[in-house]
Amino acid sequence: MTPTFHLIGAGPGDAELLTLKAVRILKESKVVLYDALVSDDVLSFIPDHVEKIYVGKRAGAHYLKQEETNQLIVDMALKYGSVTRLKGGDSFVFGRGQEEIEFAEKFGIDTYVVPGISSSLAGPTLAGIPVTKRGINESFWVVTATTCSGGMSKDLTCAASSSATVVVLMGVGKLELISQLFSMYRNEDEPIALVQDISLPTQKVVIGTLSDIVEKANQYDVRPPAIIVIGEVVKLGKETEIVEMASAQNN
Repeated sequence: MTPTFHLIGAGPGDAELLTLKAVRILKESKVVLYDALVSDDVLSFIPDHVEKIYVGKRAGAHYLKQEETNQLIVDMALKYGSVTRLKGGDSFVFGRGQEEIEFAEKFGIDTYVVPGISSSLAGPTLAGIPVTKRGINESFWVVTATTCSGGMSKDLTCAASSSATVVVLMGVGKLELISQLFSMYRNEDEPIALVQDISLPTQKVVIGTLSDIVEKANQYDVRPPAIIVIGEVVKLGKETEIVEMASAQNN
């Protein structure tokens, strides 16, 4: 039989946000390669007898290089006849899922993708912020702050000059630069939200403006993994409750 490779998006963390298909495949797996952003609750769906291999991947700390992960996928697929790859969020939204698919297919491995809920959508939603609202905006952008070379994405300038809601991934470490950039194109009172540990019990949401968000991020100790949401729709978030929650968690 032809070996198979299943690439599964694990969603933002809450195990109940996994798809039924993802749960079924995890339970049927022979070996699962998983990332750092996959929660313990999600991992609990994997039976005890299934081999689980940690391949890391957090900002600035990669347990394995991508090339090593690619090769491990192939090695496990050929050894077991099938392999499952479990990645946080959706593996095709600023993940490297397509690279893994292409590498596996070079070895004649059949590949299948199971989508996951991306933090770019779950984050605003769970913070009470719609990414679009009639009469406020007509589109939303999802942009990575950090390019493969480590620099800041030029697309952020295009996004800042638009009237769209902008969701920035992998940008907390560049928050000051991002707020300065957007202030050049939007009012300094433009609302901005930070959502950390999306969907988990430790979720933290801090709301401010372009002019004070860096100070608030420091005050409430916002750290990766977190997303940034910029736009008028952020005003629809429950600021008082959210800030109080963040303050309590920080203490």
